[in-house]
Amino acid sequence: MSKRLEGYLYLALAMVLVGSTVAASKIIAAGLPPFTATALRFAMALPLFLLIMRMTRTRWPALARTDWALLFVQAAAGSVGYTTLLISGLQHTSAADAGVIIGTLPVMSALIAIVLLGERPGRAVLGAIALATAGVLAIALQPRGDAAHPLLGNLMVMGAVVCEGLFILLNKRLRTPVPPLALSALMSAFGFLTALLPGLWEAPWQLHASAQATHALMAVAYYAIVPTVGGFVLWYAGAARVSGAEASLFTALAPVAALVFAATLLGEAVSARQVGGIACVLAGVLSLGLARAPRPVTTTTT
Repeated sequence: MSKRLEGYLYLALAMVLVGSTVAASKIIAAGLPPFTATALRFAMALPLFLLIMRMTRTRWPALARTDWALLFVQAAAGSVGYTTLLISGLQHTSAADAGVIIGTLPVMSALIAIVLLGERPGRAVLGAIALATAGVLAIALQPRGDAAHPLLGNLMVMGAVVCEGLFILLNKRLRTPVPPLALSALMSAFGFLTALLPGLWEAPWQLHASAQATHALMAVAYYAIVPTVGGFVLWYAGAARVSGAEASLFTALAPVAALVFAATLLGEAVSARQVGGIACVLAGVLSLGLARAPRPVTTTTT
C-alpha cells in the first residue's frame, strides 16, 4: 500500500469514529446527565493522552498567561460545551438529524470566521454556506415522531457545532502554537475540571442502577478511548501522509457515518428528507474544501 493510500485509510477511519460519537452520545443521553458524562469522558481520556505524550516524548508548551487563559476558554467552549450540548440535544432529537447538523462544522467554522474575524468570503465559501444551511433546514424544522421536542434538540446540536467552531477560532488566536497531542491532553484536563462541579451538582450517585445507565457508562468509555484518543492518533497519522487539502475533504465522511450508525446501531429510520439534507451538507463541505484547501484542524472535542 502506498503512503498516500495508507493516509487515506487512516483519515477515513478517523472520521468514521467521529461519526460514531453521535450514536454513542444518543446512548449516553438515555442513561447519564450531560455534565457527568462529559467529566467521565475526559477523566478516561486524559491518562491515555499523558501516556502517549510520555511514549512520544512530547513536551508541554511554554505559554504566556493569556494563552493559558485562552486554552481554558477553549476547553469550556469546545470540549465541555460541545459534548454537553450534543448529549442534551440527543435527549430530544434523533441521531440521524444530529449527524446531518454535525456535518456542517467546516462550513460553520468558515461562517464564524466571517462574522467574528471579518474575513471576506469568496463565492465558493458563500455557496458552501448556502448548501449547508439548506441541508440543515431540510431536517431541522421537521418534527419527527420519535422525538419529544425535535426543534429544541436540533438547536442544541447546532449550538454544539457553534462551540466547536469557536474552539477552532480560539485555537488560531494562540500566540504560541501548541502541539496537537499536548493540546488534546490540555483540553481533556481543562474539560474535566470545567465539567466536574456541574457534574457533581447533577448528583450522579443518586442515579438508580439500570440497563440504560450501564449502557451509557459503556458508551462513555467507548467515546473516551476509541473516537477521542484513537481518532486523534488515526487523524494525525493520516494527515502526515497527505496534503492538508486532501485531509480536509475527509471530514465529509463523519456525517455519513453518523447516519449509518443511527440506522444500523440505533435502528432509526432514515428519511428521504435526511438523505437530501446530508447531500446538501456534503456538497457544501466538499466545495469548501476544494476552494480553500485548508490545513487539517485539531478537533479534540469530538
